[in-house]
Amino acid sequence: MSSRVWQLGDDVDTDQLAPGQYMKHEVPIIAQHCLEASLPQFASEVRKGDLLIAGENFGCGSSREQAAAVLVHHQVRAVVARSFAGLFYRNAFNLGLLLIKTQTPELLLNRREIRIDAQAGRIYADDLIVTCEPVAPFLLDYVNAGGLLSYLKVRLGDKAR
Repeated sequence: MSSRVWQLGDDVDTDQLAPGQYMKHEVPIIAQHCLEASLPQFASEVRKGDLLIAGENFGCGSSREQAAAVLVHHQVRAVVARSFAGLFYRNAFNLGLLLIKTQTPELLLNRREIRIDAQAGRIYADDLIVTCEPVAPFLLDYVNAGGLLSYLKVRLGDKAR
């Protein structure tokens, strides 16, 4: 799948993803301001299936789940980074956003075809294989279902009522 790759640095905090001054609004409005301080064109140019790559500590800052929700709203395929803040990590998977940890995310820059095998811990980028931490099967189930709530609705079926 062809995806655009958006590059960010270290310590991308939740206020960059979901700026505090817009938190009184719903996710579609907050999403219009996602990353406006660091990548002003992101919200208007991001396409379904695009990837974000970053360095250390992606999603640091507050516990606001809107930081992950705006990336889901934009239909970002995955965030690939060296590390993630703990609360963001849980929020992202709970909302159905795939996060991939690798020590070499920069290798994905300027690649045309990127395929992620999250369970095996491999990213195939053109003629290159980038190793990453495998994602636990239960977390992949959340992503494939569209988030934890959707997963539970399917899993529990009529029992959830």
